[in-house]
Amino acid sequence: MKPETVIGIDLGGTTVKSGLISASGDVLYENRLPTRPDEGPAVVIGQIEAGIRDIVAKKGPTSLKAVGIGAPGVVDDRGVVKAPPNLRGWDEVHLAQEVAKRFPGYRVVVENDANVAAIAEARFGAGRNHPDFLFVIWGTGVGGGIILDRKLYRGPTGGAGEIGHISIDHAGPACNCGGRGCIEAYIGQRYLSQRTADKVRDRKDSKIHQLVGGDLTKLEPAIIAQAAEQGDALAREALAEAGHLLGVAIAAVMNVMDLRVSIIGGGVSAAGDLVLKATQAGVVGQVLKPLKPGIRVIPAQLGNTAGMLGAAGLVLPN
Repeated sequence: MKPETVIGIDLGGTTVKSGLISASGDVLYENRLPTRPDEGPAVVIGQIEAGIRDIVAKKGPTSLKAVGIGAPGVVDDRGVVKAPPNLRGWDEVHLAQEVAKRFPGYRVVVENDANVAAIAEARFGAGRNHPDFLFVIWGTGVGGGIILDRKLYRGPTGGAGEIGHISIDHAGPACNCGGRGCIEAYIGQRYLSQRTADKVRDRKDSKIHQLVGGDLTKLEPAIIAQAAEQGDALAREALAEAGHLLGVAIAAVMNVMDLRVSIIGGGVSAAGDLVLKATQAGVVGQVLKPLKPGIRVIPAQLGNTAGMLGAAGLVLPN
């Protein structure tokens, strides 16, 4: 009997990652295509279609004929994606319906990208021993998913867990979502890089200048992390500040939801222990006293596969 397989798709702001996924969480095949986010929904959906067709052409139809998709933005229970901050022209796109049109007979389920990563960590990763936790995905933007009693909590319209748009300063910097002072506007990948570039511009002794060859437009969190590992004080300060600010936002969720554990994933979180320790300290400093002893901030385990695995989890049997 053919093992149960589905297609899991991670729709990111820069890349569409598509994988053939088994019921045990093995990635049997994957491909990556540029998202082309500034060219509108039709082009992006075309990239999703191309990823799926490549898998079917090379590996044959999935045994369950099902596709799960993790997408940025609020996603309702019909698979309608609403106003993702980093995809142009996506005010309201019925992504599940559009993909299903292209693949008759396939079941298509769409969920918020942070939610699917939370599902992946709960089912296959760092959350397996934690029935209740807040998952934070920290990359191009900052997203979140809430797992309660091992199940995703979506909220009535699918918008629960959007930690990136908790405001830590109502008069703070503008965010892509239209709000001000959102945590994403401080520590999202582009914002963090720009804030650090502004601080280091006149500090020619910083290792950051060496690593970018003097061109600060090339600065990204991985370079900041590299400079921090080499002992650069300004880089370490930038990452510690970012971790602390994230901790402040996490604490707000923990106070409201009575949670103790947060699992941190995404590209920026790979900066290492410096960030995680600063995040934990930020949480402990802000949560209510009865919550403090149990606070744990732990790294995600699944890395770049979390989006595909969680998307697959939407359509795999429990």
